[in-house]
Amino acid sequence: MLDAILNKLMKTTPVEKEQLKSFEVHDDIPIDAFDPALSEKDHAPVLNDHFFRNKRIYVSKHNRYAPYPEHSHTFFEINYMLRGSCDEVVDGEKVHLDTGDILLMDIGSRHSIGYLGTNDLLINILFRDRDINLELLNGLRSSQSVFYEFLLDRKLGGRGDIHHLLFSHAQVDEVQDTLDRIIDEYYLQRQFADTMISGYMSILIAQLVRNYHVKVKKPASKSQQLVLEILQDIDSDFQTVSLEKLAVKYKYNRNYLSNVFKRETGTTFSEILNKQRMLNAHILLTSTALPVSEVMKRVGIRNKAFFYRKYMGYYQKTPGSNR
Repeated sequence: MLDAILNKLMKTTPVEKEQLKSFEVHDDIPIDAFDPALSEKDHAPVLNDHFFRNKRIYVSKHNRYAPYPEHSHTFFEINYMLRGSCDEVVDGEKVHLDTGDILLMDIGSRHSIGYLGTNDLLINILFRDRDINLELLNGLRSSQSVFYEFLLDRKLGGRGDIHHLLFSHAQVDEVQDTLDRIIDEYYLQRQFADTMISGYMSILIAQLVRNYHVKVKKPASKSQQLVLEILQDIDSDFQTVSLEKLAVKYKYNRNYLSNVFKRETGTTFSEILNKQRMLNAHILLTSTALPVSEVMKRVGIRNKAFFYRKYMGYYQKTPGSNR
């Protein structure tokens, strides 16, 4: 890690100065980063996709000098203990982190973070299930590691028995360099930083699969592998993909494919396809000057009213005002 970045992270922030006075949380997270409906349902704060506006991956330093209360989130979270140590409670289980340890938490995991002192640096890396590269995941299929099962289950829309994974610094020496590169790129914000960070995330996932050696009890089923391939088709061909085309490609009845997809993912093919299209539309709207009509065309939607309704459903803003 660059010395300039490390020095920046070690500096006391305004929020930390306030926490140092009272040893109580002075939350700097904006109110619109919380999902009110999910928070009420879970009886705990639930953080939403606010952090990913104009970013695919979000990196931050956890504020020191006060314990952080239990909360949840609608994305994956990596806690990387850059320096020092800390204690967390994840889904009721106590977890201790020392320098170099990595904690990966699933979407929906509830966790709290204990007090961090001056020499403790905990880095948060947030990413969504759409950032799990399906091509990479297919390539890792033969590993059959716990981490592979963890990622595969999430990509298929489920939430299995594994809700968090702890990678000891003794297991993941090579991973620390990749994490340092992600942190450097994020804070330097040089040209193509987001592309570089996404590439490093793919490397990070491959390294963690390679280093987490506990074996899974059973491989993915035939129907799970079929749905994984369909998800890959949605990722790579969201403009024109359809159940009819996939039925021809995989030589299955259209209704059979639809039923298998719903059973394995818990949602319909059209819902996943529309989500993928909206995500790509959001990227185009927030990173280019393309008119809305051209964005619609590029994501494969012709009906303007349908596009506006779906977009506002995901982002609570019209496409034009979200630029």
